[in-house]
Amino acid sequence: MTVLAWLQSRTPAPPAELMARVVEALGERATADASRASSACLDAAAALLSRLLEPEAIGRDRAIELLAADALVTYAFESAAVDVEGVDERAEVAMLRLADLAAPRGQRTG
Repeated sequence: MTVLAWLQSRTPAPPAELMARVVEALGERATADASRASSACLDAAAALLSRLLEPEAIGRDRAIELLAADALVTYAFESAAVDVEGVDERAEVAMLRLADLAAPRGQRTG
């Protein structure tokens, strides 16, 4: 099963426009094995958020992208929750990675 197939199996299904934006943000990651869904979704969310933080990207017309980033983070945690033992570590890594996006571009660690 691929990441895309895993996403399509989630219920309830998101609105079609949101799912299309999630899949677009995933890009090639959508074809990875579903066992990589957590990291694929987090990587896609971070990339999308990074673009949304650019000054020229601010505007209501970008709301669907912010919703897609939120959905991707939610899916990342849903997938990570399967591994109860490692979920705390994955949550910490995700939190630090997403928080790092708030730093000025030249000062980001990731």
